[in-house]
Amino acid sequence: MAEQINSARSEARTVRIAPRKARLVVDLIRGKSVAEALAILEFTPRSASPIVKKVLKSAIANAEHNYDLESANLYVSEAYVNEGPTLKRFRPRAKGSASPINKRTSHVVVKVSVKND
Repeated sequence: MAEQINSARSEARTVRIAPRKARLVVDLIRGKSVAEALAILEFTPRSASPIVKKVLKSAIANAEHNYDLESANLYVSEAYVNEGPTLKRFRPRAKGSASPINKRTSHVVVKVSVKND
């Protein structure tokens, strides 16, 4: 007997946004229904919103296409942001010195599951 899969996930790796900023957006949608999460992301004025929205839509598409799950029954069961590789750059400063600039990247992961109602 085949085991019934009731969740799907999606991730975006090495996205050029600081994890600290992306976590603020991800915290808003965790535990919400898929429709509510998409509405929240649509009207959140943060630069990470379109990135998280894209990953969420991908997770929904994975659930529908790969596992034949109904999108109306889905909710965001897991959503987290891990730190990716940091791009290290330098800014010239006075008297021939230089200051480091860390351009941080993120790995965004969103998992959607079926509600157990």
